[in-house]
Amino acid sequence: MSLDDLYREVILDHYRSPRNKRHIDSGGIDVHRNNPLCGDDITVYVVVDATGVATDAAFEGQGCSISQASASMLTEQIRGKKVDEIEGIVLNFRKMMAGEEGPGEEELGDLVALKGVVKYPVRIKCAVLAWDALQEGISQYEKAH
Repeated sequence: MSLDDLYREVILDHYRSPRNKRHIDSGGIDVHRNNPLCGDDITVYVVVDATGVATDAAFEGQGCSISQASASMLTEQIRGKKVDEIEGIVLNFRKMMAGEEGPGEEELGDLVALKGVVKYPVRIKCAVLAWDALQEGISQYEKAH
């Protein structure tokens, strides 16, 4: 099995069996984003405790396999991390999606599977939709705290 095939399987696994696809009363971050060009629709929820740690993360929405898998991976990647750590993950993910050299699998985990999306510029918006919502939510959270 090639690396591209393995990555494709990871994306399909997250699409078919999304992690943390549910509504939660966020207590921190609750941001909705959509991409009207392709119909992707995502709401990202993150519960942030008094110490600034994301104790829970979830999403709701619908769309293509890339957008849904990316949102699923996002929720797994940020849970248990401090908001400033999450900002670093967002930055590294954006670098990867821009085709820039960045951290590897040890830091990004399953997110590395989305690296192949860079070959299809029209799909990059699908992959970053949940991350746009998260980044907006972090900005709102930081202004409030």
